[in-house]
Amino acid sequence: MPTESVTLEYYFDPFCGWCYASAPALDALAEAYPQTLRMRPSGLFANTGGQPVSSMAEHSWRTGQRIATMTGQTYTTEYRDRVLHNPDGIFDSIYPTRAIMALGEIDHLLEPKLLHALQTARYIDGKDTSRAEVVAPIAAEVAGLQGHKIEAAAFAERLVKDQALARRTDATMQTTVEDMRALSGTGVPQLLVVVGDGDRHGGPLGSDWCNACGRPTWPARRRLVGLAQWSPSESAAHSAANTA
Repeated sequence: MPTESVTLEYYFDPFCGWCYASAPALDALAEAYPQTLRMRPSGLFANTGGQPVSSMAEHSWRTGQRIATMTGQTYTTEYRDRVLHNPDGIFDSIYPTRAIMALGEIDHLLEPKLLHALQTARYIDGKDTSRAEVVAPIAAEVAGLQGHKIEAAAFAERLVKDQALARRTDATMQTTVEDMRALSGTGVPQLLVVVGDGDRHGGPLGSDWCNACGRPTWPARRRLVGLAQWSPSESAAHSAANTA
């Protein structure tokens, strides 16, 4: 009897703090299911029209501190000072989203790796990843580590000027949003398990991921067999953390 195929769809935006909160879970999924995981950019914070990041600096920093407390993810003062308080900075994730799309067209395994690298660069190293010239060398390094040579300056120019890439990225984000609206709304992060030709199961990661550590809860772990083995005692501890 044939076995139905299964695809894991991860819905995200590179500037979503809660997507950064779920980064350990995404890393585990990417390691355990490299050929099954599909990245679905939502464009939640893309094409914002140049919104100044300083206009939301205090809110973003408070949210980051809350995420850090709940998950253990790191938000540095470099991020606060160099990114959030940059008077010339904008809050627009279009260039990192295009970069993830472009690398995915080379090898889809590069997509979660680049997302992780961009999150680390922004939230830990304090790099302004709204800028193409900042995103490009990060993408070049990620690609190079996997044997794909990319010239950073040319890639930065492509992120800004390649209209075909821009159209493909916009179309992908639009399709992602339409799929999300048909299911459970447009919030990210979300993880859906797609069975066969399109039967989807799942929803917001907050419902299935431990708020304290960013890893799958026991019920989610049982659905995504193979990530690791957790004991019932761990399950009880993580359930308590999620209800706190």
